[in-house]
Amino acid sequence: MASSLTCAGIVWAFLSFLCAATSCVGFFMPYWLLGSQLEKSVSFGTFRRCSYPVRDESRQTTVMVEQCGRYASFQAIPSAEWRICTVVTGLGCGLLLLVALTALMGCCVSELISRTVGRVAGGIQFLGG
Repeated sequence: MASSLTCAGIVWAFLSFLCAATSCVGFFMPYWLLGSQLEKSVSFGTFRRCSYPVRDESRQTTVMVEQCGRYASFQAIPSAEWRICTVVTGLGCGLLLLVALTALMGCCVSELISRTVGRVAGGIQFLGG
């Protein structure tokens, strides 16, 4: 297996993959903010939430749904700022994964990553971060 990367490039590829994976896990986990509501522990992130209140129209009360899940729709995300954060963070994770997987393929395929491609990938990584 020939590689087009130097030793520093191989380290960069593996660190890029670890950072991209960590970013994606952080994006999908609902533990950004922790607190309590109606005497129950709640947490949520931009993409998912755990233990959230729902209005029960039949009994005219608010009940806590004690499970984790994503928002029912994009409009169900609490505010415009959280929606923007969801889009920007998701795009950043996608860019980081794209560069990381390309860099990992460069470890296995010769002549895949040139100096110019490496610089462009670094720029994309900077943008994704």
